[in-house]
Parts: sequence; C-alpha cells; structure tokens
Amino acid sequence: MTDGAMLLRERDTREVDGGGRAEGAGSGDRPPVEAASWQIRESFATRDDSLLRALETLTQLHERPTSGQALGAGLPLPPDGLMTPALAPRALERAGLSARLVRRAISAIDALSMPCILFLKDRRCVVLVERRGAVLRVVVPETGRGTVEVELADLERRYDGHALFARPEIGYEQRDRPIAEERKGHWFWSTLLRQWPTYAEVMIAAVMINAFALASPLFVMNVYDRVVPNNALDTLWVLALGAFIVFAFDFLLKSLRGYFIDTAGRIADIRLASRIFEQVLGIRMAARPASAGAFANNLREFESLRDFFTSATVTTLVDLPFVLFFITIIWLIGGPVALVPAIAVPVVIGVGLVMQIPLNRVVRRTFKESAAKHGVLVEAINGLETIKSIGAESRLQRGWERYVAATAESANRSRFLSAVTVNVAGLAANLVTVGVVVVGVYRIGEGLMTVGALVACTIIAGRAMAPLGQVAGLLTRYHQARMSYDTLNRVMAMPIERSPDMRFLDRPRLSGAIEFKNVTLTYPGQKLPALSDVGFRLEAGERVGLIGRIGSGKTTIEKLVLGLYSPEKGAVLVDGTDLRQLDPADLRRNIGCVPQDVFLFQGSVRENITMGASFADDAAVLRAAEISGVEDFVSRHPLGYDMPVGERGELLSGGQRQAIALARALLLDPPILILDEPTSA
Repeated sequence: MTDGAMLLRERDTREVDGGGRAEGAGSGDRPPVEAASWQIRESFATRDDSLLRALETLTQLHERPTSGQALGAGLPLPPDGLMTPALAPRALERAGLSARLVRRAISAIDALSMPCILFLKDRRCVVLVERRGAVLRVVVPETGRGTVEVELADLERRYDGHALFARPEIGYEQRDRPIAEERKGHWFWSTLLRQWPTYAEVMIAAVMINAFALASPLFVMNVYDRVVPNNALDTLWVLALGAFIVFAFDFLLKSLRGYFIDTAGRIADIRLASRIFEQVLGIRMAARPASAGAFANNLREFESLRDFFTSATVTTLVDLPFVLFFITIIWLIGGPVALVPAIAVPVVIGVGLVMQIPLNRVVRRTFKESAAKHGVLVEAINGLETIKSIGAESRLQRGWERYVAATAESANRSRFLSAVTVNVAGLAANLVTVGVVVVGVYRIGEGLMTVGALVACTIIAGRAMAPLGQVAGLLTRYHQARMSYDTLNRVMAMPIERSPDMRFLDRPRLSGAIEFKNVTLTYPGQKLPALSDVGFRLEAGERVGLIGRIGSGKTTIEKLVLGLYSPEKGAVLVDGTDLRQLDPADLRRNIGCVPQDVFLFQGSVRENITMGASFADDAAVLRAAEISGVEDFVSRHPLGYDMPVGERGELLSGGQRQAIALARALLLDPPILILDEPTSA
C-alpha cells in the first residue's frame, strides 16, 4: 500500500521440521551435512558474552533484575559488541548498583562482598555466591541461575586475579533520591573535583615556582651591593652557582606543573565529553531542540569550557594570589617603594571589572549569533540537493551573510573591549616601573636604599604586574566558558529516557501484543494533537495495515510503539505492560522498524545492517539481506557488503537505502515489525 504504515507480527518464515530441514525441501536439495545442521538464528539471547551474562545474574541476585541488553545499551562497546571489564561498572549503574573492579585473591574475598564476579583466565566469568571452607558455590552465567559447587583450588587455577564487587547504591529508592544525587555529584564540578589531588600538587609547585622567582632579583641585588664594591669574585661564583641550581629546579617544576595540569585537563575532558554525549543520546525526543544546527553548536561550545581549564588559564589563576606576596617582598626590601605597585594593582583590576559589564553582553550576543549561523550552515549542507533543485541559493546565501556580519561585528566589539583592558594593564606595568625607579632614587639619595635594592625592586615589581596583563584575556575566556557552562547545564538538565527515578521491569522478550488505550499526543510546539483519544488492540501474530490521510497520525503510532514519545493521556501497552515501565533497550530490541525517512550512517552496507547488533554473524546478515533485496545490488558490486553508502546513504538510491533499512529491521527476527510507507521508494 502506498499511503499507510504496516505493522506485522510473527513474520512468515519457513518452518523447520524435526530433522532440521526447511519444509518443502527435498532430501536431494542439500548435502547431507547441511540437512542435519541446526537452524538456529543468531540473536541477542544466543550471543556468547560471559561477562554480560554475569552482570545480568548479579543484578538478579541483588534484586535489581535488568536484562543484558538494557545493561549494555548505549555503552561504547568494542566492535565485537562484547562487554568489557572497564565498562562493567557503568553498566551496573543502570541497575542501581555501585561497582568496583579490584585485584584480589579468592581467599581474601569477604562474605560481605558476595555475590561478586570472578574473572577467569579463559575470558569467562563466574558469580561467586558463597564460600564454605574450601568449597565455593558459584553461578555459571551461561547455564542460568543455578549454583554449582567447586573446589577452591580448582577455581584458583583458572582465576585471573580480578573481581568485580557491587552493592545497591545508597538512595536507589525514591525516598532517598536526594542523598543519591548528592553522592553522585554535579556532572561538571564532580568531575573536576576528582582531579583535586593533581591540582593540590600544582598549588604546591606554584608556591615553589614563585619563591624561586626571587632568585634573580636577589642575585642582582647582592652582586651590585656586595660583589662589585669589594671585587669578591669568589662570592660571585657562589651566588651564580646557587642561582643556576634554583633556575634548574624552576625549569623542572614549571615543566611538571604544565604536564600535570594538561593531564588533569585531558582526563576531565574525556569524562565530560563522554558524559555529555551519553546525555545527548539519552534525551527524550519531546525535549529535543528544534534546531539541530544550533544544538550542535551549543555542544561544540564545550571546547570553550575545556580551554578555560587548560594550563595557561590555570597557571594565571594560580599566580594571581602571589601578586600580594611580591608586593610584600618589595616592602621588605625598599619600604615605601611597594606603594607604587600596591596602588596600580587595584586600579588595573577595577578597570578590568568595569569592562566586564559590556563585555558580558557582547559575549552573550556573539554566542546566540554563532548558534544561529551554525544552524544555517548545517541546514544548508543537509539540504544542498534540494537547495540546488529549487534554486534557493540566494535565500540561504543572504541569511548566511547576515549572520556572519552580525557575528563578526560582535566578535570585533569583544576584541576591542578586551584590548582596552590589556592596554590598561600594559600601561600600568610601564608606569609602575617608572614609579619604582623614581621613588627608589629618592630613597637612595636619603641613604635608605642601595642601588642593588632598587634594581631588585624593579625586577620584582615587573614580576608582580605580569599576571595582571593576562587578566583581560582571562576574564574574556571566563565569560565564554560561563556561557558554555550555562548552555551545557541546560542540556544536562533535559529529561532522559532512562531516568534515575524510574525502575524498569525486566522484560527482555516480548510476544508482540499491542494495545492503545485512549491515547492523546501533541508534539512539542504544536497546538493541535497528532492523536486524540485513540484506542485499539492488536494481538501477537496479527498482520495489520493502517491507512489514512496525510497527517492522520500513522507515523505517530509508530513512534509511540517505539517509545520515542509518551502519550499525554492514556497508555500504550505491549503484552499488557505500559511502555513507560519497560526499559527502552528491551522494548526496541523486540521491534524491527523501517521508518518513513530512512537514515544511513557513514560506513559500509554491512555496518549499517548490523548497526544495532554488531554481534550478528554472517548467516544472519545474509538471511536479512536476501529477504530485503539488499543481496540483489550488493552482489553486483566489487566490494560486496563492504560497499560504502556515503554520509546519510547519499551514494545509494532511495530504494537501496530502504532495502538496507528493511534488512536492519529483519536482522534479529523481532516479534514486532513496523514498516512505515514500505513501498515509497
């Protein structure tokens, strides 16, 4: 049918008789070996992933039953799709369990730490449940939840030495949710606070580096005042050697400080970027921003936030408090000479703070204009073929140039305001040098100060004023980072599908009965409902076609069944269970869907077919490709299933894209199959 959506359950497949042969196939159609082979289709349930099964068993033992597909959904699994020890704690977080991977002998595992997962040398896992002397009760995940008894010595020979311990998180229950949120911490600040030992070491290094900065002026002062008048060359070499040693340590500490700051920033960058992207993938469709380009630009602003915590910024922040330290040293050496930098410092800071008022407004305007400009760019690139087809280049070019001009003007204004602050700081530094010399000369004339002390005070004054010259750029970066932080904070506050307040039912396998009970749904930003008080029931195994006018809500039904949207009123039930009680990964693993607008990812045909099931074997891929018609055009290509599809499938025709989407839907033989406009291409 050309105008409708088709929902099918329990697709027609060739029945297999007890001898393993396809019904209707003669005895001479296949070789004897193939005729006797088992016709077992690859699925999530048959995947050989010992660790994932162990995690699933562990959640059941802790009375937090969660399916393996829900535990692994969305995690950065390797290409083979198998769970890794590094990702196991993140997977258990979804079941409300806090986990830790440690190296520990079996004999050292306390009963309070059981049940726990033991890693074996053959890349297998067992769940240790109980220990009675030299006898251990374990669960072999591949065999189910039944326990077996093994000798301690036998298990120690196979034991890898690592164990995974887990316990229910404090605050997993709803009444303790505030405690849990406090323990989990803020998405940004908690990540930075994890690096506090590194930053503490940086502060200690900063104290020593700024103390070493006194070596040069003190060396010069002693040379002028003691070495030159007395021609004490031996003293000169002693002082020079001491200065050289101090400078060597100064070089070493500065190098280490920069290395540790960059390392801490790199670790925080990886963790923050991973957490932000995980949040983006988990956002509910109803909360998704209208402009994909502007949203992408907002996420790109994470770079501004990251750059603010680079070595240059942190170094400036750490050095600022030592301005008072250097002024104090000047007072100890030259007395009233210290008043010159003491007056200049608050003046420079005051000018910088005053300039932040207009600078803040400009940075905010630049941020919004940049997001709009990026939105136009993304929209133009995605719709380039349509733009050329309808001759809309002029309109897009006009909009682009308008936003570019506005952004350039705001950026120019921002640079001007920053330059004013920088120039004021530079002027103040020059005036401080002149002022220190003038006051120092009068002090020398009165016999209260030596020439060496004046030179030392001049050098130290320059060192005190140096961080102030970077304050302007620091404040500008601060406003940019603040805007980025506020934007990302709003993103991290968006509702997600796997809310920590929700404890899903463990339903990894569904039969496919669907029921709509008085469902009403209005899309965000729309005034009229897409569906209003809709109700029907479809039994498992039924084949139903939905036919209606354009905009009648056929695709909306598809999105509701997939759990992409939740009804405002009423409920959508699958096998008698409200979809909102099912984990999205469990639900969608049981549904094969060919959407109205097929989207393919950069890569090969095989990669797109197995996009959501990388564990699928070649037999499953070939079967799905043959049914969907992918085999017809792939077999004629020299690269076969490695044939590239291009970005968004641009290298393929519409029919080929739809065939790949159909193969993707058929791959795991789901009990529910949804085809939206299946013959449109």
